[in-house]
Amino acid sequence: MNKTDTKNVFLTSTVLKAMATEEQFLYENIADGLQHQIINNVLKIGDKLPSVRALSKLHTASVSTILQAYYLLESKGLIESRPQSGYYVIFNPARFPKKIEKSDPALEVKTKNVEAMIGEVYRDFNMPGITKFSLSVPAPEILPLARLNKSMIQALRELPSNGTSYEDLQGNEVLRRQIARTSYNWDGALKQDDIITTSGCMNAIAYSLMAITKPGDTIACESPVYFGVLRFAQSIGLKILELPTHPDTGVDPDDVAKAIKKHNIKACFFVTNFSNPTGYCMPEENKKALVKLLAREGVPLIEDDLYGDVYFGDKRPKSCKSYDEEGNVLWCSSISKTLAPGYRVGWVAAGKYAERVKSLKLYHSITTATAQQAAIGHFLATGRYEHHLRKLRTTLNSNCLQFTRAIGEYFPAEIKLTAPKGGFILWVELPGKIDTYDLYHEAMQHKISIAPGSMFTLQERYENCFRLSYGMQWTPEVERALKMLGTIIKRNMR
Repeated sequence: MNKTDTKNVFLTSTVLKAMATEEQFLYENIADGLQHQIINNVLKIGDKLPSVRALSKLHTASVSTILQAYYLLESKGLIESRPQSGYYVIFNPARFPKKIEKSDPALEVKTKNVEAMIGEVYRDFNMPGITKFSLSVPAPEILPLARLNKSMIQALRELPSNGTSYEDLQGNEVLRRQIARTSYNWDGALKQDDIITTSGCMNAIAYSLMAITKPGDTIACESPVYFGVLRFAQSIGLKILELPTHPDTGVDPDDVAKAIKKHNIKACFFVTNFSNPTGYCMPEENKKALVKLLAREGVPLIEDDLYGDVYFGDKRPKSCKSYDEEGNVLWCSSISKTLAPGYRVGWVAAGKYAERVKSLKLYHSITTATAQQAAIGHFLATGRYEHHLRKLRTTLNSNCLQFTRAIGEYFPAEIKLTAPKGGFILWVELPGKIDTYDLYHEAMQHKISIAPGSMFTLQERYENCFRLSYGMQWTPEVERALKMLGTIIKRNMR
């Protein structure tokens, strides 16, 4: 083959790839438009959708493109195909179940020990054959493991001493450069020197808490809140004030201002995008107001943005760090929820507290794992991460809708449920006095693991709530597990 032929083949390949990408975006946009009409009740349950040929003519798209859009809506459980009749709307997630209300924790520092419960849940979900609704990470079958393995092999080949040498204290340069590059997706405008790598997001949060507080200080957080933060804060002698939290919008900046005046708050911790466990996403105007308030009061903010890339809308939501002009926000994240949980690769952009964080990292670990950082840096640099994220978001959005449909169908009508716009998590509130720790034990007899609500607070609250993860491949087995869980709940309500 001569150079001209090679060039023509390359150009043909490039054009075909561009056409395939354009077609993918087109069918996703058509599906999104129909989904929007279903959620807003323009298309009601039972309505027949336009025929494939009619929609093809309307959008000037191929029949195969329209079919792909309908297949996507089918995978989300929103429509179904009826032989010789067409496609019909069968589910609207906005209709049911009822939504959770804003939390109302006691506005005083509380202490509770649930170590035994957390230890039990974590131990049990490693048993074989368990449906792991309690585990808030993506299942291996929805991760690009083969491509990730290639990045690991390439990293080991390129690293000095095949990755056995210590990494730079601040972290792998390629990885930090790629993290800084992706920050422009949410107006973060970070530089690679702003980033300090850590062993996962929890390690980043731990360094941040130690850098800005001392034993006896009070920190404010959302309620309910990820139990790992509660336990670590307690372990270093901090007091925790849990603030009222709306399941859609999170903590109100006005409530933060009141808490600062009344409780001498020294730091705040919030999961601003698709929080664990309620799934809320703080509106951008609230993020901006919060950053301005905390800068004025001299109160640092630790922002856990672990789930920000897993959004279901048109674009990634901004972070509080997007509005940080004073270096007062310590922005923490990782790839544990999107790519490789076991690699334990995380990071923090610590602003004006960076030197303190680097010192803590030096004292506690000297450096972070060389090969894993290099592999993730390589994976991000190839552009594979964005491609993977698009597929992951589609899968998780479908899962969220399927879980909501199944819960509406199999659980008691009295339950309440969050409606997240991203992330992995549903927060379920049961009626009456059902204790979800007891429910956990009964569900485990059927090899179903849930996370009881009591794990996510230091107060005597949320005993009738539990967390469900939908970070897995939707299968008939998963639906059967949800149906069994609904049966158990109904039995306990009698």
